[in-house]
Amino acid sequence: MADLKIVLSDPKTGKAYNIDATSSIAGALIGKKIGQQMSADSLGFPGYTIELTGATDRTGIPARKDLPGAGKRKILLSDSTGFHEKYGGERRRKTIRCAEITPDFVQVNAKVVEYGEKSLDQYFAPAETEAAAE
Repeated sequence: MADLKIVLSDPKTGKAYNIDATSSIAGALIGKKIGQQMSADSLGFPGYTIELTGATDRTGIPARKDLPGAGKRKILLSDSTGFHEKYGGERRRKTIRCAEITPDFVQVNAKVVEYGEKSLDQYFAPAETEAAAE
């Protein structure tokens, strides 16, 4: 099974937290689509609901939520996700990943939509204090 890095953003505090998702946690994300909301219980955050906001594969190709299915596609883009124009009106054909999360992805971006009882700082504080002690 795939290993993923999850970047979880907290809109209230403006902080982002990195989570190393091993095979069991990553398996909960496989098959989900970008833009979809899901319970964060499988990630270890009971009561939280997260929304998947983006992803990239191992070569750095971003995923777009408006492309259905899984895999890669070459599409003609103007200034948007996956391409930023150098001059006004520029368009270019670029390879982009589809919205469904597959084992080929290495990073998934998410944001918190609903909060649980404990704050995210309480979940991540023990890891930060152990790193400071070393």
